[in-house]
Amino acid sequence: MAKNILIVDDAAFMRMMIKDILSKNGYNVAGEAENGAKAVEKYKELTPDLVLMDITMPEMDGIQALKAIKAADAGAKVIMCSAMGQQAMVIESIQAGAKDFIVKPFQQDRVLEAVKKVVG
Repeated sequence: MAKNILIVDDAAFMRMMIKDILSKNGYNVAGEAENGAKAVEKYKELTPDLVLMDITMPEMDGIQALKAIKAADAGAKVIMCSAMGQQAMVIESIQAGAKDFIVKPFQQDRVLEAVKKVVG
């Protein structure tokens, strides 16, 4: 059965890129959100198997959204996405419960490896 994944990124282009990689490889993109606040709403609505979340976003950043999602569902699986040079934020997100992180620009192999590792 295909895993349902929620993609969260303020850049539509990035969401499209990830969606393309995932759908070509048998994953189901259950939904998309353009900021952390929407991500939390969508998570509660869709209860996806996995969330791929950008760290830097307007309204509510990825780390705040991660904490809110984990508070609502301790078993939530989240992979963070960040640009180079955000080491401190990556460490903070792992401490907050993220399962893995992917660095932008995305490499298909790395995205798939992280997703497989977390949800199989």
